[in-house]
Amino acid sequence: QVQLVESGGGLVQAGGSLRLSCVASGRAFSRYSMGWFRQAPGKEREFVAHITWSGGLTNYADSVKGRFTISRDNAKNTVYLQMNSLKPEDTAVYYCAAGMNIGTYWYSPRVYDYWGQGTQVTVSS
Repeated sequence: QVQLVESGGGLVQAGGSLRLSCVASGRAFSRYSMGWFRQAPGKEREFVAHITWSGGLTNYADSVKGRFTISRDNAKNTVYLQMNSLKPEDTAVYYCAAGMNIGTYWYSPRVYDYWGQGTQVTVSS
C-alpha cells in the first residue's frame, strides 16, 4: 500500500512558476514509476509527465514539453513537478500517481495503482 500526498499548488499569474511535490508513504516507493496527471472542470483526466523508478527516463505530454520537469528523490520518497511559463490552460487539479508494472502505458491513468488527493493549480491571465 502506498499513500500519496500532493502539495505546492496555488494561484499564479501567466508566465509564472510553481513546484508541486508528492510525498509517498508506505513500502518500496523506489520501485514505483510515478506520474503526474491533471483534470480541469468538465474534462477528462489527462497525462502530464512520467518518471521511471530510477529517474532515468521521463516522458511528457506535448502540451507541457519544454516547460515542465518531473524529477524524484527516492531517499525522500518524493516526486516533483517543476512548472515554468505557466499558461491559463494549465489550470487544473494536479494528481500524482504510482504504478508498479506500467510498461509502455505510462500515459494511461488505468495502469497506475495509487493516487493522491490532488492539488489545485490556477493560472490567471
